[in-house]
Amino acid sequence: MDVSIREQIISRLNNLTKPVGSLGYLEEIALKMGIIQNKVIPDLPKDKRIYVFVSDHGVVQNGVSAYPKEVTYQMVLNFLNGGAAINVFGRHVGADVYVVDAGVDGDFDIAHPKFINAKVGYGTADFTKGPAMTIEQANTSLELGRKIARNAIKEGADLLVVGDMGIGNTTTATAIAAAFGFSIDEILDIGTPLDSEGLERKKQAVVRALEVNNPKKEDPIDVLHKVGGFCMGEMAGFILEATEHKIPVIVDGFPTTAGLLIAWKMNPKVTGFVFAGHKSMVKGHKILLDEMGLRPILDLDMRLGEGTGAALSIFLIEAAIKMIREMATFESAGVSKGSDNI
Repeated sequence: MDVSIREQIISRLNNLTKPVGSLGYLEEIALKMGIIQNKVIPDLPKDKRIYVFVSDHGVVQNGVSAYPKEVTYQMVLNFLNGGAAINVFGRHVGADVYVVDAGVDGDFDIAHPKFINAKVGYGTADFTKGPAMTIEQANTSLELGRKIARNAIKEGADLLVVGDMGIGNTTTATAIAAAFGFSIDEILDIGTPLDSEGLERKKQAVVRALEVNNPKKEDPIDVLHKVGGFCMGEMAGFILEATEHKIPVIVDGFPTTAGLLIAWKMNPKVTGFVFAGHKSMVKGHKILLDEMGLRPILDLDMRLGEGTGAALSIFLIEAAIKMIREMATFESAGVSKGSDNI
């Protein structure tokens, strides 16, 4: 990071026609975007893209979700038909929605410009009985995620949103977090509506997964291999590649943040390029964000996933950029400074 750029951005923010720091977190967002772009006055994104990574999770056979696994497949078709919440919000913020088949248990015989076939397998294995995937599949998922990001950036994408969908994904996200040393009881929560018995099944599935597989918390690929999901691996690779190209990424809820956690364990610098779009209602989400030092932009009691909270935060990120671009300075407006601007 160029310290002089940081100082120049802060100087400009402090000389806009307002009390110092009075626009709060918006000023931090503008600062971060300027640092990412290496510009005192950052550019507004021109090519905004949402990538929804979709895969099935073998752990669902343990009764950890209120929805049947077939919903994963059906929702891919809904995304491609433009009928899901993420499609509505994507249109609202002017972002294209891409759907990535990372590991859905089924084939799609479709030719759609926003569909990406990056299937690693037909859903992961049940990690209560053994590893979720092979080491080779774990590495493949990371590389496929990288490839998707590379292609997006090559095509001109300058703001990327990471979304996730797949029945059982919050159980997998919980297992990933627990494998890295987070307390199961502190992070365990419902994704879809689930009664107390269902939540207990979810907890026991994660406990068994850790006992059976003994993932090494110091080895992110081992964690992905043993208790991860294909979508989490691809999201991690996607974020790692975007970071290397200095392209900002907005993450969504708990499963996408589990993907970020894997990327962060591989390269702690990724958080310098990542925004937390929102804080979801899944209680473990804030715990993971706090650990990585990320403050959520929105807090709307959402827990849908798909990238919905992240997509909605685009408007505030754009507002922060417009603020530093378009507000007058005290000098240009002929306004007297206060003692806090000296």
